[in-house]
Amino acid sequence: MSIIIKNEAEIEKMRIVGRLAADVLDMIAPHVVPGVTTNQLNDLCHNFIVDVQQAIPSPLNYRGFPKSICTSINHQVCHGIPSEKKLKSGDIINIDITVFKDGFHGDTSMMFCVGTVSAHAQRLCDIARESLFLGIEQIKSGTTLGDIGNAIQTHAEKNRYSVVQDYCGHGIGRDFHEEPQVLHYGVPGDGLALEAGMIITIEPMINQGKHHTKSLGDGWTVVTKDHSLSAQYEHTILVTENGYEILTLRAAERTN
Repeated sequence: MSIIIKNEAEIEKMRIVGRLAADVLDMIAPHVVPGVTTNQLNDLCHNFIVDVQQAIPSPLNYRGFPKSICTSINHQVCHGIPSEKKLKSGDIINIDITVFKDGFHGDTSMMFCVGTVSAHAQRLCDIARESLFLGIEQIKSGTTLGDIGNAIQTHAEKNRYSVVQDYCGHGIGRDFHEEPQVLHYGVPGDGLALEAGMIITIEPMINQGKHHTKSLGDGWTVVTKDHSLSAQYEHTILVTENGYEILTLRAAERTN
């Protein structure tokens, strides 16, 4: 396993691209409304990244992915492909943004509730976000990946949800996906110990039902096998000696 420790110049570039990725989510938020298509959301994000940020959407043509963002609705776990499907009131949707600029990638995602959603859908989203931050709060030099995964798994399962085990977070930097793999379940003390200068994503996928998933025929979209709702949040995080720095904080998170 080859772990890349970033130097100060590289970290500063990651701060910049992380902020760009966060800004895309802030930009798109007012447009996530009943009646909009996920293709329209894709086009708005693409144009903002390319024309305003003077950057590149990392997913576009990545291993053949055809769009600039991922849009995963309701029981879709991750990697949903934007289409002419219109959002309706009651839907929950994850929008996953990765921006590439000046040689580095910044990766983040969040859930949006469309119109008025059910209480159980809102609660799933809330627990998914709480799980992400409980995982992040474990981070400092010397923390193990098992510590992070266990914090996420414990919170999700305590609330009677399951954690997807087929997909994970990852190192990130010059490459979209670098080592290590960051599992969202695990045993405290197990796995790789983090070092200052590492940059990883944490992106737990939390299911209302069982954790099992399956891939659709498009080769990308992943859904829950039992058709239960799924929710995901993601941040890119720098490991520091005494803690962490979230590189993809959105404006609302920066003021709280």
